[in-house]
Amino acid sequence: MSKFSVKVLLVEDSPVVLAILKKLLAATSEIEVVGTASNGQEALDKIPELQPNVICTDLHMRKMDGLEFTKQVMAKHPLPILVISSSVQESDTNTIFQLLQAGAIDVFPKPAMGTPSEYDRIKQELITKIKVLSGVSVFTKPLKQPVLSTAALPLVQGRILGSHSGLSSIRMVAVGASTGGPQALQKLFSHLPSHFPAPVICTQHISEGFLPGLVSWLATECQVKVKIAQDGEIPSPGTIYFAPEKCHLEFSSLGKFTLNRATGVVDGHCPSVTVMFKSAAQFYSKGIMGVLLTGMGRDGATGMQAIAQAGGITIAQDEASSIVFGMPKEAIALGAVQHILPIQSIVPFVLSRVFVR
Repeated sequence: MSKFSVKVLLVEDSPVVLAILKKLLAATSEIEVVGTASNGQEALDKIPELQPNVICTDLHMRKMDGLEFTKQVMAKHPLPILVISSSVQESDTNTIFQLLQAGAIDVFPKPAMGTPSEYDRIKQELITKIKVLSGVSVFTKPLKQPVLSTAALPLVQGRILGSHSGLSSIRMVAVGASTGGPQALQKLFSHLPSHFPAPVICTQHISEGFLPGLVSWLATECQVKVKIAQDGEIPSPGTIYFAPEKCHLEFSSLGKFTLNRATGVVDGHCPSVTVMFKSAAQFYSKGIMGVLLTGMGRDGATGMQAIAQAGGITIAQDEASSIVFGMPKEAIALGAVQHILPIQSIVPFVLSRVFVR
């Protein structure tokens, strides 16, 4: 085993799924499965001895389920957690995103034996996610969290790297996120008032099958409407529109949504943040605000550059509050970002620019 291998603890009550996970991870010398557990309590007891770098946990287990296990881990042994679940029912997906809110970092569909090409894709995606999570810094999260109101979110002064000519009326807010995005989106969107005067579009990289659950969960957390964008739809104020799975979200010359399935992968993703940003910049010009949140890779960087060049406002989440400071860092390196802010300061900043007196 490699000296620098990532130590993983698998928490799964199905012997079949456990065997598949172990086989998938055995394909690389960079990951070592140091232990397994069939429920949260058993896993919690093993953590001090095994000292894993990453935990992969199921959702439904006896004695202690995935949600309670995540809360206990983050309170006692804070570690990066990947939720592995086949649950696609609304009640279960809401629980999955509660796990992310409780401290888990990402979600991955429970693998099943399929075609060789599908198996290889799942294997590479799982290995990549675990390697990314192994480099994430997590902190102790008390079991009881204080409830924040919009008034409790101070506008902390962030870094200003560029200038924006005046406070032109913002007609669209575009948001992009990847790893750590659901948590950041909840913190951002849950504080938007129901009378928010502009539409919001969002591209979130997430494993296939989990987008409807993310939208459903955010809808229960937000005062504004949250939905998946439809082809030909005209965006309305006070509504958040998500790019559908396997479709780039773009705009027609009339400002209607166009779901582009033909272009394929851009910056490693479909849907792509860059494609959405560029199309929004072309249609809305200086009336667009781009927000790039936590995430791995470089998707969104050149899109932010297009927004800045069109005269719009560009904001990137800062490194300290990002779970993965990849996408924001790439945009900053391009000189495309005017404001670098912690996630708790992005909300009041957006409100101050959108509600122009």
